Formats: sequence, structure tokens, C-alpha cells
Amino acid sequence: MNNYYEQIKKANRIVIKVGTSTLTHKSGKLNLRRMDQLAMTLSDMKNQGKEIVLVTSGAITAGVTKMGLKERPREIRLSQAAASVGQCELMFIYDKLFAQYGHIVSQILLTKEITEDEKFRQNIINAFETLLEHKVIPIINENDSVAIDEIVYGDNDMLSAVTASLLKADLLVILTDIDGLYDSNPQENIDARFIPVVEKIDESIEAVAGDSLSGVGTGGMITKINAARVAVESGVHVIIANGEHPEKLYDMLDGKPVGTIFAAKIQND
Repeated sequence: MNNYYEQIKKANRIVIKVGTSTLTHKSGKLNLRRMDQLAMTLSDMKNQGKEIVLVTSGAITAGVTKMGLKERPREIRLSQAAASVGQCELMFIYDKLFAQYGHIVSQILLTKEITEDEKFRQNIINAFETLLEHKVIPIINENDSVAIDEIVYGDNDMLSAVTASLLKADLLVILTDIDGLYDSNPQENIDARFIPVVEKIDESIEAVAGDSLSGVGTGGMITKINAARVAVESGVHVIIANGEHPEKLYDMLDGKPVGTIFAAKIQND
């Protein structure tokens, strides 16, 4: 187990996915304090020489608040409109926060149609590599403004795993509203056991995954397990951890236990 922590400590190219529940208050409005903590921590990691890619949720929720809507839209066209408004809000805040810590960010909006097309996929990789070469922090979201079922992933957990795989990242960190994987729902069972390391994602692991509890996100633990499977199959270590205190990422880089580790499969070139 300690060997995994040492490998993670040495990770250089890191993709961090942050969910809506981490970015927002229970009121549905953006949690600016937490976003600031996240920006500061990722900027400091960048200062240590790490290559950082951020996959963010929250556009639709931000748009709902900005547009004065009473709840998350169920109608597709209204959801698309909220995403369009909210994406501007998100990037405005991220740009301002990262700039105050001395870093440049860029925006990349993706869909499944783009990442699964061979020509587009290589263009995406080229764009990422160029941005990282120039010390930019790419910020990625699914393009919910053109979202239809046929071309979207539907949750940013899978998008983050695909991104980590495309970039041959060393590590994918999925920040959520729970400390990691348990053998049962810890909010319903006080005797739930925490699972620090998963070396194989099988039916027993899938069986302990539950639905989203926050009410504002689209993905539950099962989506994170599915995303972890994609990433580890590509040779990327995955950590699922609580995003309440982004500064805990420092512990991860110090080789200390943080969240649940899903061990990458060894790639044979």
C-alpha cells in the first residue's frame, strides 16, 4: 500500500475533477471561499512544477442562480441556456482567482462526439500539450450548451477519466462530497468501513457504490467507479477524495493517505 502513496507523491501530470457539490453551497450558489482555496492549492502545486488540468462541473447550477431560476431545469433547451450563462460565470471567477496567484487558465469544452473521433481526439491532445508547455492550466467542462444524449458523457467523472487517459496523466483526483469509498453508505450506516485502496474494480466494488446524495450533482459513486475503471485501464492512478478542504491535496503530494486510491494497471509498451 505504501508503494502506491510513493507513486502518487511522484505524480507530475495531474488531472483534478471537482464536482458541483464541492463548488456550491446548499443554497445552490457558488462557494467562492472553496473555489479560492482550490485555485490557491492548484496554483501552489503548479509552482512545485506539477502539470495541472482542472475538470470542473457547476455551469448549469451557476447559470440557474444567475438567471434567477427556481430549480435546475428539466427542459433540455432551458438547461442548455443555463449552462451557457453559467459557463461564463465559472470562467470569469476561475480566471480572476488563478490570476491573483500568478497563473493563466484556458477554457476547453468537450463532448463525447469530439473525444471519440480520431481526428478531433488528436487535435485535442495537441491543444492540451501546447497549453501545458506554455504553463497554462486548462479548465475543462462538458459542452452542456449543445448537450443531447447522443453526444455527451452526462457527468464529468467520466469526462475527467477520458481526459486523464488522453493526456497519459500520472494521476486523476476526483473531488466529491464524501471521503472516499466505503463498504456501505456512511450517511446511513455508522459502521460503514472505509476502503483505502482498491487494486481491482470488480462486482464487489460496484455493489457498494450508491447514488449522489447532494441533490445538486449528476453523478453518484457508481459514476466515479466507472470513471476510475477507464482511467486505471489506461495506466492512470485514481484518488476519490473529499473536496471540502482542497488544501488536503498537499497531504497527497506528501505521500500521506488521502481518500481511496484505485491502483493503475501496469502498461506494457
